[in-house]
Amino acid sequence: MTDVSLGMPQLPAPDYPADVRARLEADAKEVIARYPGARSALLPLLHLVQSEEGHVTRTGMTFCAEMLGLTTAEVTAVATFYTMYRRKPSGDYQVGVCTNTLCAVMGGDAIFDELKQHLGVGNDETTEDGKVTLEHIECNAACDFAPVVMVNWEFFDNQTPESAKRLVDDLRAGRTVEPTRGAPLCTYKDTARILAGFPDQRPGAVEASGGAGPASLVGLRLAKGESTPPRVVHPRGEGGNEHPESGGPTPQDGPPQSPADQAPTGHPSSHDAPQETSASDPANPAGPAAEEGE
Repeated sequence: MTDVSLGMPQLPAPDYPADVRARLEADAKEVIARYPGARSALLPLLHLVQSEEGHVTRTGMTFCAEMLGLTTAEVTAVATFYTMYRRKPSGDYQVGVCTNTLCAVMGGDAIFDELKQHLGVGNDETTEDGKVTLEHIECNAACDFAPVVMVNWEFFDNQTPESAKRLVDDLRAGRTVEPTRGAPLCTYKDTARILAGFPDQRPGAVEASGGAGPASLVGLRLAKGESTPPRVVHPRGEGGNEHPESGGPTPQDGPPQSPADQAPTGHPSSHDAPQETSASDPANPAGPAAEEGE
């Protein structure tokens, strides 16, 4: 075999031990049987081989190619495209800090920076004990819980640098860690096997839910014609009234306040209470432009 890019001979990938190969073949045949075309099973098969070694090796890609009648180049193209397939040894727990826009402005960047220093690793690096691999990740569709940290794709919502450091310390010490919502936590290899399409054996996993939060459901309620009382989100560390369904404090007795009265002072960030606009100012109505001749 020759590495075309370098013009140098490349050694063939070693095979799995006979007992491992037999077990993986049985699992792979079960996966392939679910699809009308064998090559459609490539994604779950890559998860299957990842569950064996914790990352996708040359041996694993060769195995997938043989089982599906593909070339190793075709398998490699897919394995290197999707970030959920690890290409090098990683930890038992993949800790991903969302640094996309909303999580970043809510503190995700600070969490990621402090975890790098706390763990002594950089992005996509693993601690010396092999327990934790740290990486920054893109949006996980959980913006109403920002900033979000994920461990093996389970949610840990509304994190701070301090809570995130406690989280990784617990993972490294072997203490029980419970996600904010969703299924119980398991190792990265176990997660990969579940993603390959095999039954989730975790207690309570079937009943667990990672449902959307109140902020995500506002649009659905409006579409159904339901009224949604306004909700004021205060800066972190400051008290204030929130809509009851958000899980925050219940409103205090007293007359309703205008948005300007509710807005905290001295904190101009994007998650402050809404300010007055022309839509809320009767003296300066905003509406569609009048047609010519009206």
